[in-house]
Amino acid sequence: MLDMPNIRDTLAAEYDLAPNPDLAAKMQDEYARMARVVSPADWAIHAPYVAAINALKRDRDATILAHNYMTPEIFHGISDVVGDSLQLAIEATRTDAQVIVQCGVHFMAETSKILNPSKTVLMPDMEAGCSLAESITPAGIAEMRARFPGAPVVTYVNTTAEVKAASDICCTSANAVQIIRALDAETIIMTPDQYLAQNVAAQVPEKRIVWWEGSCIVHEQYTAQDIRDFRDWNPGTRIIAHPECPPDVVAEADFSGSTKGILDYVSAERPERAMLVTECSMASNISDAHPDVEFIGPCNMCPYMKKITLEKVLWSLHSMTTEITVPEDVADKARLAVQRMIDLGAKG
Repeated sequence: MLDMPNIRDTLAAEYDLAPNPDLAAKMQDEYARMARVVSPADWAIHAPYVAAINALKRDRDATILAHNYMTPEIFHGISDVVGDSLQLAIEATRTDAQVIVQCGVHFMAETSKILNPSKTVLMPDMEAGCSLAESITPAGIAEMRARFPGAPVVTYVNTTAEVKAASDICCTSANAVQIIRALDAETIIMTPDQYLAQNVAAQVPEKRIVWWEGSCIVHEQYTAQDIRDFRDWNPGTRIIAHPECPPDVVAEADFSGSTKGILDYVSAERPERAMLVTECSMASNISDAHPDVEFIGPCNMCPYMKKITLEKVLWSLHSMTTEITVPEDVADKARLAVQRMIDLGAKG
Protein backbone atom coordinates (compact mmCIF):
# COMPACT_ATOMS: atom_id res chain seq x y z
CA MET A 1 0.00 0.00 0.00
CA LEU A 2 1.31 3.46 -0.89
CA ASP A 3 2.30 5.70 2.01
CA MET A 4 0.44 8.74 0.69
CA PRO A 5 1.31 11.21 3.50
CA ASN A 6 5.02 10.55 2.98
CA ILE A 7 4.61 10.64 -0.81
CA ARG A 8 2.87 14.03 -0.62
CA ASP A 9 5.64 15.44 1.57
CA THR A 10 8.34 14.16 -0.81
CA LEU A 11 6.61 15.51 -3.91
CA ALA A 12 5.91 18.87 -2.28
CA ALA A 13 9.63 19.24 -1.57
CA GLU A 14 10.51 18.58 -5.23
CA TYR A 15 7.69 20.22 -7.20
CA ASP A 16 5.47 23.30 -6.89
CA LEU A 17 2.09 21.59 -6.77
CA ALA A 18 -0.03 24.33 -5.20
CA PRO A 19 -3.16 25.32 -7.17
CA ASN A 20 -1.99 27.78 -9.81
CA PRO A 21 -4.57 29.78 -11.82
CA ASP A 22 -1.81 31.50 -13.81
CA LEU A 23 -0.29 28.21 -14.91
CA ALA A 24 -3.76 26.87 -15.65
CA ALA A 25 -4.39 29.86 -17.91
CA LYS A 26 -1.17 29.15 -19.81
CA MET A 27 -2.24 25.55 -20.37
CA GLN A 28 -5.46 26.30 -22.21
CA ASP A 29 -4.68 23.87 -25.04
CA GLU A 30 -4.76 20.97 -22.57
CA TYR A 31 -7.77 22.37 -20.75
CA ALA A 32 -9.79 22.84 -23.93
CA ARG A 33 -10.00 19.06 -24.31
CA MET A 34 -11.80 18.68 -20.99
CA ALA A 35 -13.40 22.07 -20.30
CA ARG A 36 -16.92 20.70 -20.61
CA VAL A 37 -16.46 18.36 -17.65
CA VAL A 38 -13.64 19.91 -15.56
CA SER A 39 -14.26 23.26 -13.87
CA PRO A 40 -11.69 26.10 -14.05
CA ALA A 41 -11.12 25.78 -10.30
CA ASP A 42 -10.37 22.07 -10.62
CA TRP A 43 -8.09 22.71 -13.59
CA ALA A 44 -6.08 25.16 -11.47
CA ILE A 45 -5.54 22.26 -9.04
CA HIS A 46 -4.66 19.75 -11.75
CA ALA A 47 -2.44 21.94 -13.93
CA PRO A 48 0.71 21.85 -11.73
CA TYR A 49 0.59 18.04 -11.67
CA VAL A 50 0.01 17.83 -15.42
CA ALA A 51 2.93 20.17 -16.10
CA ALA A 52 5.25 18.26 -13.75
CA ILE A 53 4.30 14.85 -15.19
CA ASN A 54 4.70 15.95 -18.79
CA ALA A 55 8.16 17.38 -18.04
CA LEU A 56 9.17 14.24 -16.18
CA LYS A 57 8.00 12.04 -19.07
CA ARG A 58 10.58 13.70 -21.28
CA ASP A 59 13.32 13.27 -18.69
CA ARG A 60 12.51 9.59 -18.15
CA ASP A 61 11.89 8.70 -21.83
CA ALA A 62 8.42 7.61 -20.76
CA THR A 63 5.06 7.19 -22.47
CA ILE A 64 1.69 7.07 -20.72
CA LEU A 65 -0.97 4.62 -21.86
CA ALA A 66 -4.41 5.53 -20.53
CA HIS A 67 -7.58 3.48 -20.64
CA ASN A 68 -10.87 5.08 -21.64
CA TYR A 69 -12.07 4.84 -18.02
CA MET A 70 -9.42 7.19 -16.66
CA THR A 71 -10.55 10.55 -15.30
CA PRO A 72 -10.43 13.46 -17.79
CA GLU A 73 -7.36 15.16 -16.29
CA ILE A 74 -5.39 11.95 -16.89
CA PHE A 75 -7.04 10.98 -20.17
CA HIS A 76 -6.61 14.42 -21.76
CA GLY A 77 -3.86 15.99 -19.66
CA ILE A 78 -0.97 13.54 -19.57
CA SER A 79 -1.69 10.51 -21.78
CA ASP A 80 0.22 9.78 -24.99
CA VAL A 81 -2.00 6.89 -26.07
CA VAL A 82 -5.63 6.35 -25.09
CA GLY A 83 -8.00 3.53 -25.92
CA ASP A 84 -9.55 0.26 -24.89
CA SER A 85 -7.67 -2.85 -23.77
CA LEU A 86 -6.96 -4.00 -27.34
CA GLN A 87 -5.70 -0.61 -28.51
CA LEU A 88 -3.41 -0.28 -25.49
CA ALA A 89 -2.04 -3.81 -25.93
CA ILE A 90 -1.21 -3.10 -29.56
CA GLU A 91 0.33 0.31 -28.84
CA ALA A 92 2.43 -1.19 -26.06
CA THR A 93 4.24 -3.19 -28.77
CA ARG A 94 4.88 -0.10 -30.89
CA THR A 95 6.30 2.41 -28.44
CA ASP A 96 9.97 3.34 -28.61
CA ALA A 97 9.93 4.76 -25.09
CA GLN A 98 11.96 2.88 -22.51
CA VAL A 99 9.42 3.47 -19.75
CA ILE A 100 5.69 2.74 -19.95
CA VAL A 101 3.32 4.15 -17.36
CA GLN A 102 0.03 2.26 -17.37
CA CYS A 103 -2.94 4.37 -16.36
CA GLY A 104 -5.52 1.65 -16.01
CA VAL A 105 -5.62 -1.45 -13.86
CA HIS A 106 -3.04 -4.04 -12.89
CA PHE A 107 -3.68 -6.62 -15.61
CA MET A 108 -3.12 -3.92 -18.28
CA ALA A 109 0.30 -3.13 -16.86
CA GLU A 110 1.13 -6.84 -16.79
CA THR A 111 0.11 -7.11 -20.44
CA SER A 112 2.42 -4.22 -21.35
CA LYS A 113 5.28 -5.89 -19.47
CA ILE A 114 4.57 -9.25 -21.13
CA LEU A 115 4.80 -7.58 -24.54
CA ASN A 116 7.84 -5.46 -23.58
CA PRO A 117 10.01 -7.62 -21.30
CA SER A 118 13.08 -5.39 -21.70
CA LYS A 119 11.25 -2.15 -20.80
CA THR A 120 10.30 -0.66 -17.47
CA VAL A 121 6.55 -0.74 -16.90
CA LEU A 122 5.21 1.36 -14.04
CA MET A 123 1.86 0.90 -12.30
CA PRO A 124 0.95 4.02 -10.29
CA ASP A 125 -1.03 1.98 -7.74
CA MET A 126 -0.55 -1.77 -7.42
CA GLU A 127 -3.94 -2.03 -5.70
CA ALA A 128 -5.77 -0.98 -8.86
CA GLY A 129 -7.10 -4.45 -9.53
CA CYS A 130 -10.11 -5.83 -11.39
CA SER A 131 -13.09 -7.89 -10.25
CA LEU A 132 -12.89 -9.99 -13.41
CA ALA A 133 -9.19 -10.67 -13.00
CA GLU A 134 -9.78 -11.73 -9.42
CA SER A 135 -12.61 -14.11 -10.37
CA ILE A 136 -10.46 -16.67 -12.23
CA THR A 137 -7.22 -18.53 -11.48
CA PRO A 138 -5.16 -21.11 -13.41
CA ALA A 139 -6.97 -23.73 -11.32
CA GLY A 140 -10.24 -22.44 -12.76
CA ILE A 141 -8.85 -22.81 -16.28
CA ALA A 142 -7.82 -26.39 -15.47
CA GLU A 143 -11.31 -27.08 -14.12
CA MET A 144 -12.91 -25.87 -17.37
CA ARG A 145 -10.50 -27.91 -19.49
CA ALA A 146 -11.39 -31.01 -17.47
CA ARG A 147 -15.12 -30.39 -17.97
CA PHE A 148 -14.74 -29.77 -21.71
CA PRO A 149 -11.78 -31.85 -22.97
CA GLY A 150 -10.19 -30.55 -26.13
CA ALA A 151 -12.02 -27.21 -26.13
CA PRO A 152 -9.72 -24.21 -26.64
CA VAL A 153 -9.67 -21.59 -23.89
CA VAL A 154 -10.30 -17.99 -24.93
CA THR A 155 -9.45 -15.69 -22.05
CA TYR A 156 -10.45 -12.08 -21.73
CA VAL A 157 -7.48 -9.73 -21.33
CA ASN A 158 -9.02 -8.68 -17.99
CA THR A 159 -7.02 -11.45 -16.30
CA THR A 160 -3.70 -12.02 -14.56
CA ALA A 161 -0.56 -13.06 -16.41
CA GLU A 162 -0.82 -16.51 -14.83
CA VAL A 163 -4.33 -17.00 -16.24
CA LYS A 164 -3.26 -15.80 -19.68
CA ALA A 165 -0.37 -18.26 -19.54
CA ALA A 166 -2.82 -21.11 -18.88
CA SER A 167 -4.98 -20.13 -21.87
CA ASP A 168 -4.79 -20.69 -25.62
CA ILE A 169 -5.61 -17.19 -26.85
CA CYS A 170 -6.80 -13.89 -25.40
CA CYS A 171 -9.59 -11.63 -26.55
CA THR A 172 -11.04 -8.22 -25.77
CA SER A 173 -14.63 -7.06 -25.99
CA ALA A 174 -13.68 -5.48 -29.32
CA ASN A 175 -12.48 -8.66 -31.01
CA ALA A 176 -14.14 -11.52 -29.09
CA VAL A 177 -16.59 -12.35 -31.89
CA GLN A 178 -13.78 -12.34 -34.47
CA ILE A 179 -11.61 -14.60 -32.28
CA ILE A 180 -14.40 -17.10 -31.63
CA ARG A 181 -15.38 -17.31 -35.31
CA ALA A 182 -11.78 -17.90 -36.35
CA LEU A 183 -11.17 -20.87 -34.04
CA ASP A 184 -11.48 -24.32 -35.59
CA ALA A 185 -13.47 -25.85 -32.76
CA GLU A 186 -17.14 -26.59 -32.13
CA THR A 187 -16.99 -26.05 -28.35
CA ILE A 188 -15.06 -23.05 -26.99
CA ILE A 189 -14.37 -22.08 -23.39
CA MET A 190 -14.56 -18.37 -22.58
CA THR A 191 -13.29 -16.96 -19.30
CA PRO A 192 -13.88 -15.17 -17.05
CA ASP A 193 -16.75 -12.85 -18.08
CA GLN A 194 -19.99 -14.80 -18.32
CA TYR A 195 -21.92 -11.89 -19.82
CA LEU A 196 -19.41 -11.16 -22.56
CA ALA A 197 -19.46 -14.88 -23.36
CA GLN A 198 -23.26 -14.96 -23.51
CA ASN A 199 -23.40 -11.84 -25.69
CA VAL A 200 -20.79 -13.32 -28.04
CA ALA A 201 -22.70 -16.62 -28.15
CA ALA A 202 -25.77 -14.77 -29.40
CA GLN A 203 -23.72 -13.46 -32.35
CA VAL A 204 -21.97 -16.75 -33.13
CA PRO A 205 -24.76 -19.35 -32.87
CA GLU A 206 -22.78 -21.86 -34.92
CA LYS A 207 -20.40 -22.34 -31.97
CA ARG A 208 -21.05 -23.88 -28.58
CA ILE A 209 -19.66 -21.43 -26.06
CA VAL A 210 -19.28 -22.39 -22.41
CA TRP A 211 -18.16 -19.92 -19.79
CA TRP A 212 -16.77 -19.20 -16.36
CA GLU A 213 -19.16 -17.32 -14.10
CA GLY A 214 -17.25 -14.10 -13.53
CA SER A 215 -18.52 -10.56 -14.07
CA CYS A 216 -17.53 -6.89 -13.88
CA ILE A 217 -18.65 -5.04 -10.75
CA VAL A 218 -19.50 -1.98 -12.86
CA HIS A 219 -21.45 -3.56 -15.71
CA GLU A 220 -23.27 -6.24 -13.73
CA GLN A 221 -25.12 -3.51 -11.80
CA TYR A 222 -27.24 -2.52 -14.81
CA THR A 223 -30.59 -4.25 -15.33
CA ALA A 224 -32.99 -4.46 -18.25
CA GLN A 225 -35.66 -2.78 -16.13
CA ASP A 226 -33.27 0.14 -15.55
CA ILE A 227 -32.99 0.58 -19.31
CA ARG A 228 -36.74 0.32 -19.87
CA ASP A 229 -37.41 2.84 -17.10
CA PHE A 230 -34.84 5.20 -18.53
CA ARG A 231 -36.47 5.06 -21.96
CA ASP A 232 -39.80 5.96 -20.38
CA TRP A 233 -38.24 8.92 -18.60
CA ASN A 234 -36.05 10.04 -21.51
CA PRO A 235 -37.71 9.15 -24.81
CA GLY A 236 -35.51 9.54 -27.87
CA THR A 237 -32.24 8.96 -26.04
CA ARG A 238 -29.82 6.58 -27.78
CA ILE A 239 -28.81 3.84 -25.33
CA ILE A 240 -25.36 2.33 -25.87
CA ALA A 241 -24.23 -0.66 -23.78
CA HIS A 242 -20.91 -2.39 -23.19
CA PRO A 243 -20.96 -6.19 -23.86
CA GLU A 244 -19.87 -6.85 -20.26
CA CYS A 245 -23.47 -5.96 -19.35
CA PRO A 246 -25.99 -8.80 -18.87
CA PRO A 247 -27.54 -10.00 -22.15
CA ASP A 248 -31.00 -8.65 -21.33
CA VAL A 249 -29.45 -5.19 -20.87
CA VAL A 250 -27.65 -5.47 -24.22
CA ALA A 251 -30.93 -6.59 -25.83
CA GLU A 252 -32.62 -3.38 -24.61
CA ALA A 253 -29.85 -1.13 -25.97
CA ASP A 254 -29.70 0.52 -29.39
CA PHE A 255 -26.04 -0.48 -29.80
CA SER A 256 -23.50 -2.60 -27.95
CA GLY A 257 -19.76 -2.46 -28.37
CA SER A 258 -16.35 -2.15 -26.75
CA THR A 259 -15.23 1.24 -25.51
CA LYS A 260 -13.68 1.89 -28.94
CA GLY A 261 -16.85 0.64 -30.58
CA ILE A 262 -18.90 3.01 -28.45
CA LEU A 263 -16.67 5.93 -29.39
CA ASP A 264 -16.88 5.06 -33.09
CA TYR A 265 -20.65 4.72 -32.88
CA VAL A 266 -21.11 8.12 -31.22
CA SER A 267 -18.73 9.73 -33.72
CA ALA A 268 -20.60 8.28 -36.68
CA GLU A 269 -24.18 8.63 -35.45
CA ARG A 270 -23.97 11.93 -33.53
CA PRO A 271 -27.17 11.29 -31.57
CA GLU A 272 -28.75 14.33 -29.95
CA ARG A 273 -28.78 12.57 -26.58
CA ALA A 274 -26.91 9.44 -25.53
CA MET A 275 -26.69 7.26 -22.46
CA LEU A 276 -23.55 5.14 -22.18
CA VAL A 277 -24.21 2.01 -20.17
CA THR A 278 -20.65 1.55 -18.99
CA GLU A 279 -18.11 3.15 -16.64
CA CYS A 280 -19.08 6.79 -16.42
CA SER A 281 -15.69 8.39 -17.14
CA MET A 282 -16.17 7.19 -20.71
CA ALA A 283 -18.81 9.87 -21.34
CA SER A 284 -16.69 12.52 -19.63
CA ASN A 285 -13.70 11.75 -21.82
CA ILE A 286 -15.52 12.01 -25.14
CA SER A 287 -17.90 14.85 -24.31
CA ASP A 288 -15.64 17.71 -25.40
CA ALA A 289 -15.03 16.01 -28.75
CA HIS A 290 -18.79 15.78 -29.25
CA PRO A 291 -20.28 19.09 -28.07
CA ASP A 292 -23.42 18.44 -30.11
CA VAL A 293 -24.22 15.30 -28.09
CA GLU A 294 -25.83 15.52 -24.66
CA PHE A 295 -24.53 12.71 -22.47
CA ILE A 296 -26.84 11.81 -19.62
CA GLY A 297 -26.61 9.31 -16.70
CA PRO A 298 -26.12 6.75 -15.37
CA CYS A 299 -22.81 6.82 -13.54
CA ASN A 300 -21.32 3.58 -12.24
CA MET A 301 -17.67 4.15 -11.39
CA CYS A 302 -14.94 1.52 -11.26
CA PRO A 303 -13.27 1.86 -7.85
CA TYR A 304 -10.12 0.23 -9.19
CA MET A 305 -9.69 2.61 -12.12
CA LYS A 306 -10.24 5.56 -9.80
CA LYS A 307 -7.24 4.53 -7.71
CA ILE A 308 -5.06 6.02 -10.45
CA THR A 309 -4.56 9.75 -9.82
CA LEU A 310 -2.25 12.48 -11.08
CA GLU A 311 -0.48 12.44 -7.73
CA LYS A 312 0.25 8.71 -7.99
CA VAL A 313 1.38 9.00 -11.62
CA LEU A 314 3.80 11.77 -10.63
CA TRP A 315 5.15 9.66 -7.77
CA SER A 316 5.53 6.66 -10.05
CA LEU A 317 7.66 8.61 -12.53
CA HIS A 318 9.55 10.50 -9.83
CA SER A 319 10.49 7.46 -7.75
CA MET A 320 10.51 4.74 -10.45
CA THR A 321 9.56 2.35 -7.63
CA THR A 322 6.19 1.08 -8.83
CA GLU A 323 7.58 -1.33 -11.39
CA ILE A 324 5.65 -4.33 -12.71
CA THR A 325 7.49 -7.66 -12.91
CA VAL A 326 6.28 -10.93 -14.43
CA PRO A 327 8.22 -14.20 -14.01
CA GLU A 328 9.89 -15.10 -17.29
CA ASP A 329 8.27 -18.52 -17.64
CA VAL A 330 4.80 -17.05 -17.04
CA ALA A 331 5.45 -14.12 -19.37
CA ASP A 332 6.61 -16.40 -22.21
CA LYS A 333 3.39 -18.45 -22.12
CA ALA A 334 1.14 -15.43 -21.62
CA ARG A 335 2.86 -13.63 -24.49
CA LEU A 336 1.82 -16.42 -26.85
CA ALA A 337 -1.86 -16.01 -25.90
CA VAL A 338 -1.76 -12.22 -26.24
CA GLN A 339 0.26 -12.27 -29.47
CA ARG A 340 -2.13 -14.79 -31.02
CA MET A 341 -4.93 -12.33 -30.33
CA ILE A 342 -3.03 -9.42 -31.88
CA ASP A 343 -1.96 -11.46 -34.92
CA LEU A 344 -5.45 -12.80 -35.55
CA GLY A 345 -6.87 -9.29 -35.21
CA ALA A 346 -4.39 -8.01 -37.77
CA LYS A 347 -5.68 -10.58 -40.29
CA GLY A 348 -9.22 -9.26 -39.87
